[in-house]
Amino acid sequence: MRSMRRNCDSAFKAKVALEALKGEKSIAQLSSEYGAHPNQIGQWKKRLLKALPEIFSGRRGKSSRSNYTGSTNSLGFPGRLIIMSQGP
Repeated sequence: MRSMRRNCDSAFKAKVALEALKGEKSIAQLSSEYGAHPNQIGQWKKRLLKALPEIFSGRRGKSSRSNYTGSTNSLGFPGRLIIMSQGP
């Protein structure tokens, strides 16, 4: 009988990858402690090492506002309603 595939959340992966990166314990020890396959821990560690330089690069990632495709109003401001009062 096959065991069910385990889905790990990102916080768990980050925790295990950081432990592996520290090097205080071997991958085999981490594997038995956290219940993840040694190859998977190695992949998480590589992924963490690859992503670290991007964190400190100073460039901001895509924000939700950069993908805004809403319409613009008559004055060219995206997604804002501008009410102009007319004189008495």
